[in-house]
Amino acid sequence: MNHKTLIIAEAGVNHNGDITLAKKLVASAAAAGADIVKFQSFIAKKSISIHAPKAQYQTAATGAEESQFEMVRKLELSRADHVALIEECRRHGIRFLSTAFDAESFDLLIELGIDLVKIPSGELTNLPLLRHLGSSGRPVILSTGMATLGEVEAALEVIVQAGTPRELVTILHCSTEYPTPMADVNLRAMCGMKSAFGLDVGYSDHTVGIEVPIAAVALGATVIEKHFTTDRGLPGPDHQASLEPREMKAMVDAIRNIEQALGDGIKRPNPSELKNKPIARKSLVAARAISAGERFSENNLIAKRPGTGLSPMRWDEVIGREAIRDFAIDEQIVL
Repeated sequence: MNHKTLIIAEAGVNHNGDITLAKKLVASAAAAGADIVKFQSFIAKKSISIHAPKAQYQTAATGAEESQFEMVRKLELSRADHVALIEECRRHGIRFLSTAFDAESFDLLIELGIDLVKIPSGELTNLPLLRHLGSSGRPVILSTGMATLGEVEAALEVIVQAGTPRELVTILHCSTEYPTPMADVNLRAMCGMKSAFGLDVGYSDHTVGIEVPIAAVALGATVIEKHFTTDRGLPGPDHQASLEPREMKAMVDAIRNIEQALGDGIKRPNPSELKNKPIARKSLVAARAISAGERFSENNLIAKRPGTGLSPMRWDEVIGREAIRDFAIDEQIVL
């Protein structure tokens, strides 16, 4: 690959509203080797109606007693929290990023110096917010869960018209189900969007395990996003569909291995295998004792290891020619 896959460790709301836990997530993401640790920035009353129901996975994880608004309100990060997390990221050598779900939260992120805009799947049809986010002119990562190709195209048009150069947009394939069943991943849709829009693509993963993001990198993803937590057993809507620290590190390590393994696409022997070439390949040798002047034939020639003599690819050239001298059994043929 020409460039390293950008790996985003999605802390999201897995801090449970606790800044100490949020800082642990930063340290954990850095230790796993992720490039970015990403949180979520929102003001619940500006993003969620008091009448909004919970998603099925949220109810399963947190119960039905409280509304989505009540659940999310407890997960807000204050300005001071944002500043503390940015400092914690600096301390651990990892980039800070957050997804804004409303204009005011986005303005805070811009004020605090974010250099990358992440648009979540749920905001893909929020034209006023798309326009506001696109007006910053910064690189954009656009998640596309629940979307049709036409909806992705419409969102992209809004972002570009608002002022973001088209080539600065990376489109993430995504399925907004936690966890996503394997049969619903449809990873080839990522490739379809690359073909349709001619832009960099990536994958935001909600499956159990790490194999799908690794496969996405093999298919050309330039960005991988994956939820993670310090402990899947913690209360909260997203912990159960998240990786724990050891799994996050395993995913990062596997992706870095795949990047190396992809290579440059030119078929040629690699340096490490060249030493095995004469051992594994074969040469033309005498299948039995051959006398000088005897014609080589299918009866007195055979291909055997090692491959230090005449290549068996010259079989047709050798058949019918006269032996220039005697050859003992298994002796390599010379012309």
